[in-house]
Amino acid sequence: PYQGMMVRPKSKMTALILCLLLGVLGGHQFYTGKTGMGIVYIFTGGLFGIGWLIDIFRIASGSFRDKWGYPLV
Repeated sequence: PYQGMMVRPKSKMTALILCLLLGVLGGHQFYTGKTGMGIVYIFTGGLFGIGWLIDIFRIASGSFRDKWGYPLV
């Protein structure tokens, strides 16, 4: 992150719940700070459902990261 900027860790469980419930609308993308991808998810239906399914597995496996590249905790 930017020097001197404090970044709060994002919860893996919160991101997973948002992805399951609002994944097609990019809820988990907005939560992790990825606003641009969130907007893309809104207009494409979670990248036509494929991106949404991939994100479920990425969050569950621990490989999904927030906007600043930190893993979800």
